[in-house]
Amino acid sequence: MTAGMAGRYASALFDLAREQNELDKVEKDLGKIQGMLDQSDDLSRLVKSPAFAAEEQERALGAVMAWAGVGATTGNFLKVVARNRRLFAAEDMIKTFRQLAARHRGEMVAEVQSAMPLNEQQLAALKDKLKASYGKDVRLDTKVDPSLLGGLVIKIGSRMFDSSLRTKLMNLKVVLKGTG
Repeated sequence: MTAGMAGRYASALFDLAREQNELDKVEKDLGKIQGMLDQSDDLSRLVKSPAFAAEEQERALGAVMAWAGVGATTGNFLKVVARNRRLFAAEDMIKTFRQLAARHRGEMVAEVQSAMPLNEQQLAALKDKLKASYGKDVRLDTKVDPSLLGGLVIKIGSRMFDSSLRTKLMNLKVVLKGTG
């Protein structure tokens, strides 16, 4: 899980947050950052584009984090990442950090994509089903992807369960092309 550059950065942040007894705070801050990245195309472009200078990225990200109330540990970490020209991998770092934190708590992380936002009842039912299957508490990271058309795509570790309507239609298309 900590292989690669993003894993090394996430592992370093995890160790620092654990030493400072700020695991929950840092994880919450990273969740805020991920939410802003998901919502803002401009912020996502700032983070991923090599066209911006490191100083510009650091300054802009600092302003965004101050506005969002991100703590010092997370803020300083992301500034170092920007200074080192590694901000393009921030989302992978966040994902890996959250996996490390979940494993530390004895949980599993399931990435769930749906065509529409899931309500609390659906999330609770999914959590219960996954807990019964895996025997561990499960934390759901949800994303909405309208291109799925319906159904769910669930990733747990290296396993993926795809019950999306998009995939079913693509499979049907392949079958129909093969019979003609």
